[in-house]
Amino acid sequence: MFRLFAGCAALLALSGCNLVPDGRGTGDKPRTTSAPVAVSASARQCLAQLDSAGASFSPMPDQYFGAGCSTLNSVRIAKLRGDEGHFELSNLGPVACPTATAFSGWARFGVDRAARQLLGSPLARIETMGSYSCRNVAGSSKRSAHARAEAIDVAAFVLEDGRRISVVGDWSNGTEAERQFLRVVHQSACKRFGTVLGPQYNAAHRDHFHLEQGGGGFCR
Repeated sequence: MFRLFAGCAALLALSGCNLVPDGRGTGDKPRTTSAPVAVSASARQCLAQLDSAGASFSPMPDQYFGAGCSTLNSVRIAKLRGDEGHFELSNLGPVACPTATAFSGWARFGVDRAARQLLGSPLARIETMGSYSCRNVAGSSKRSAHARAEAIDVAAFVLEDGRRISVVGDWSNGTEAERQFLRVVHQSACKRFGTVLGPQYNAAHRDHFHLEQGGGGFCR
């Protein structure tokens, strides 16, 4: 899919090529929509890095929804690569490419390997609570990183042997191995994301890990 997009971008000036519809299924109506992303060198480099990591994804056109909400240089990810295969994602909307790249590395080296080592089974799927959402940080007037598609909320991990390890169900009440697994993947996320919030932060995060590209190294 990325190679198809690269060819489309190269012909953009002549063909007006667009890989995806304008709608995002979020309920928001974009005020303006630009050409497809990857027009800058840094954007193209990010997409190339995500492609080389083995992710299956589709680049999205930049969209501005007003009120400080936008999805710029974003992608939709279908699958990510592990050490011995691919695993799927659920309920994940558009994600800013740098966030998607960090997520890809964390999923492979932080989650899949921890699942193999601590739980004895490879990862099959990561269940999320979404990415883009035009909203504020809870209890404040500041726009959330979700309003720029720069954050992902992760709820659970499904293994190839059928086990489902959830943040809400297993952070405190899982087996010793499951609790250790969740803490290991939480800490590994802190090495790749600027802000990581989980059950230890507050009650609003009792059921998920909030993974945010920016934030300056806040891990709770």
